[in-house]
Amino acid sequence: MNKPTPLSGFPEFLPSQRTVEREVIATLSRTFELHGFGNIETRAVEPMDQLLRKGDTSKEVYVLKRLQEQDESRDKGMGLHFDLTVPFARYVLENAGKLEFPFRRYQIQKVWRGERPQEGRFREFAQADIDIVGRDTLPFHHDVEVARVMLEALGKLTFLPGFTLQVNNRKLIQGFYAGLGVPDVEETMRLIDKLDKMPATEVGKLLVAEAGLSDEQAAKCLELATITATDDTFVEKVRAMGVESDLLDEGLTELATLINATAPLNTERVRIVADLSIARGLDYYTGTVFETRLDGYESLGSICSGGRYDALASDGKTTYPGVGISLGVSRVLVPLVQKGVLDADRKVPSTVLVAVSDEESRAEADAAAQQLRAHDVACEVSPNAAKFGKQIRFAERRGIPYVLFATRREDGTEAYEIKDIRTGDQVPADPATWTPANQNDLTPQVVSTGSTTGNDNEEQEK
Repeated sequence: MNKPTPLSGFPEFLPSQRTVEREVIATLSRTFELHGFGNIETRAVEPMDQLLRKGDTSKEVYVLKRLQEQDESRDKGMGLHFDLTVPFARYVLENAGKLEFPFRRYQIQKVWRGERPQEGRFREFAQADIDIVGRDTLPFHHDVEVARVMLEALGKLTFLPGFTLQVNNRKLIQGFYAGLGVPDVEETMRLIDKLDKMPATEVGKLLVAEAGLSDEQAAKCLELATITATDDTFVEKVRAMGVESDLLDEGLTELATLINATAPLNTERVRIVADLSIARGLDYYTGTVFETRLDGYESLGSICSGGRYDALASDGKTTYPGVGISLGVSRVLVPLVQKGVLDADRKVPSTVLVAVSDEESRAEADAAAQQLRAHDVACEVSPNAAKFGKQIRFAERRGIPYVLFATRREDGTEAYEIKDIRTGDQVPADPATWTPANQNDLTPQVVSTGSTTGNDNEEQEK
């Protein structure tokens, strides 16, 4: 069999790299559960008519079909989900009678998307979503809550670079455009959303040519998009532009409330800003919108996005509004891991290698290993009875910090000593009770092995 060629867009991790991903997932899960979010997992496939409801996604959907299917008409209506929002909407409708509203859920799962692979974009990748869904109504304070929860969760991932959560409000920009008298509000928002991918002068030309704005209207829309603030001073900046509408006022109030409520969470690593250039091109957002940039890796685009949608799902009688935010776990981790920025401090979970003096004593080594495992010390037994120096080097290559040796007391009874191969310290140890002095040695630790600053000048994603 020839050596297999890696599939582009389907990243895989080595065991130590997978440790990094597992630590991220565990930290996110713990934080989400501290805030009362329950975990769900939805099926990998959804009906095609459901998958195609979310905008122009037909080119991104992987269709599910059996290779040996005789009836060509069967299974054509199913595809792999390309995000977690579409299956979640279906899940809410199917289980509405069993759920308590507002329903708070988190979901960390693989998704599949048939797009061109590039840095930060894959065909199979993991996402971590939180959403709060109501029945018919959902108070605005939940918008503040999901922002606070994700800020807290990301802030606990201290081995990652810092990040900025950028927030805007659809009511603000829609109300501004309406008050300005633009002829096509939706198209204007779609074009403004391109500002992170093309120069403002080019977006201005498109606003005139494709959205039908006058040069003055286009200039005002671009001016609005330049406004940013870490507090509510953006309100006066917008009002100074002289545009008025009730929807604009509502959006300004909501955004100011969110920024003020989350301001205490700002740190050197974690920042939240009002950024009026954020529009989010998808048409189902109706209020708050989020995007997030990773310090030094701005070329990845937004790594964590979401917002408010007043109609996540509807059965014709009841509407289920929601607000949520989604972190691209693979989008963040794969580039950092591939560049050698993040890794675990050892290749295996073992804290201890139990040395084997000779093959006749392997049973005793296995028994000592079981004593260690009985009180949650991960270990493995040496695969052979080589010289102790070779067994120590075997442990070093795997990153195992301790080696346990069997010895004999003067009276001939068996005893053990344990060696910290990093320091050379060797002391008597009872495998039934021994535990490392540094509790971090019990599990592999995520370490930053290089600069957490990327190349700001990398080409922006297409």
